[in-house]
Amino acid sequence: MRPDESAHSFAFRGRSFGSNPLSLAPSRKGRGDKRRFAALWFVLLIAILAGLIAPHAALAHASLIQAEPADNAVVAAAPAGFSLTFNEPVSPLVLRLIGPDGTATVLDHYRLEDATLVIEAPPGIGPGTHMLSWRVISEDGHPVGGSVVFSVGAPSAGPVPGTAEAVDRPVRAAIWLAKVALYAALFLGVGAAVFRAAVAPLPRATTRTAVVLMLLGLAAAPLSVGLQGLDALDVPLSGLGQRIAWATGWGTSYGTTALVAALALALGLLALALRRGPMAAVPALLALAATGLALAASGHASAAAPQTLTRPAVFVHAVCITAWAGALLPLGLHLRAGGPGAVAALRRFAALIPFIVTPLVAAGLTLAVVQLDHFSALWTTAYGRVLLVKLALVLLLFGLAALNRWRLTSRAEAGDGPAARYLARSIAVETLLVLAIFAVAATWRFTPPPRALAEAAARPASIHIHTAPAMADLTISPGRAGPVTASIVVMTGDFGALDAQEVTLVLSNPAAGIEPIRRPAAKAGDGSWRVDGLTIPVPGRWTARIEVLISDFEMARLEDEVEIRP
Repeated sequence: MRPDESAHSFAFRGRSFGSNPLSLAPSRKGRGDKRRFAALWFVLLIAILAGLIAPHAALAHASLIQAEPADNAVVAAAPAGFSLTFNEPVSPLVLRLIGPDGTATVLDHYRLEDATLVIEAPPGIGPGTHMLSWRVISEDGHPVGGSVVFSVGAPSAGPVPGTAEAVDRPVRAAIWLAKVALYAALFLGVGAAVFRAAVAPLPRATTRTAVVLMLLGLAAAPLSVGLQGLDALDVPLSGLGQRIAWATGWGTSYGTTALVAALALALGLLALALRRGPMAAVPALLALAATGLALAASGHASAAAPQTLTRPAVFVHAVCITAWAGALLPLGLHLRAGGPGAVAALRRFAALIPFIVTPLVAAGLTLAVVQLDHFSALWTTAYGRVLLVKLALVLLLFGLAALNRWRLTSRAEAGDGPAARYLARSIAVETLLVLAIFAVAATWRFTPPPRALAEAAARPASIHIHTAPAMADLTISPGRAGPVTASIVVMTGDFGALDAQEVTLVLSNPAAGIEPIRRPAAKAGDGSWRVDGLTIPVPGRWTARIEVLISDFEMARLEDEVEIRP
């Protein structure tokens, strides 16, 4: 026990548990403080939830609206240059041209013309399929990347160059380690400060451990921002000294998480530095709230729709984890030491557990349902398999906690020494399980949730076909094999309105031995033409021909290729 905490003793089976303002059974003298701080916590919680639920302004990231050569285009000769037109001005970070043999050439000769990036082509571009890979910074500071595939003469026989995702394992390992360190600092370090404010004084060993963890977290938080920038820019660890890596990391939503997490850790250290009582309880509560806010500010779960549900769920989940995990080490050491103070701490924590575990489970299940999208994603996706491992560890943790609560707690409270020692060892195992859960959860950083995968699968395939008499925008939704809907917008060659008499869509895939599929389009209320009930049997590169009957004597035929995903 800290020297300054010796006066805050606990009377076993008595009516007074000292001057702790958050205790469940405070003395008559401390009831006024309890009411005031309960009101403060209630107002603080309402304000935080209101901020989380309030509509968030959408950040307008840069989007590519036109490329020359166009994506999937086949050009007769090697282009003299490339152009990428965005919806807002951008700053280029990395530009590469990947040839048919996989060789990458850095493109460092370019100029900016308002929102268009004009790039000089390198000499010696040969026939076959090439990929123009780009990564830029938009006006709001967020990195955006993509690729444009084109072919010179004819497409290559092999796979599209550069489509295999390159994984920088050292960067990913560093990101994982920094995230685990930050989790341990927030959940165990801040959690220990909350335990001290709400349950009992901390044993000396717990205080030292909590301080070390939070100092480690204060180092890991900014470091993780730089690592985030490296990952966004696809730069190796050697680029950590570059200013652009840190600027990019701070420009992402994770920068907010790191900043608020550092604030939570600083408040946690302040709470431990102050004498236990009302003055220390305020920064402890603020640190707990900041922990929830930090994790709700970024990540797959907080970005999922509807954010009026997911952000508060992440906040509640993080707060409850902190309150539970942070209590394990000090409670275990109290029980190992024994005495009336240990029994009092055990009783208080046991009384709090239902109010911690119930919202913890409810918030976790809510987030799992939102992220999974469908039940089979538990075993068919990497995200689901990580969740299964986490669930197994959580069930083991809950089982151990239930055993402690229903079999050992009452015996320890009755003064059974062996039961108290066994309970202390069981809590040590719980702590190890919590650390394992942190390590597993940190791998979610590299696994897109099934919800996001489903959204990507539903992304349409679209092409723009331009001829002198007419042009058309074809959109196939979803852009993958199976039942689809085709939408066609026809215009004159100079982007004017075209009142066509008939529009017909013809799809064929000679490479797969599929003869033309011909479907008439029906005019929709918005002026577009639709083809419903269409099935594209196989993925691959399909030839799309749009026949536009302009008048009784004039028909325009527009043809191009569209890529259909599996």
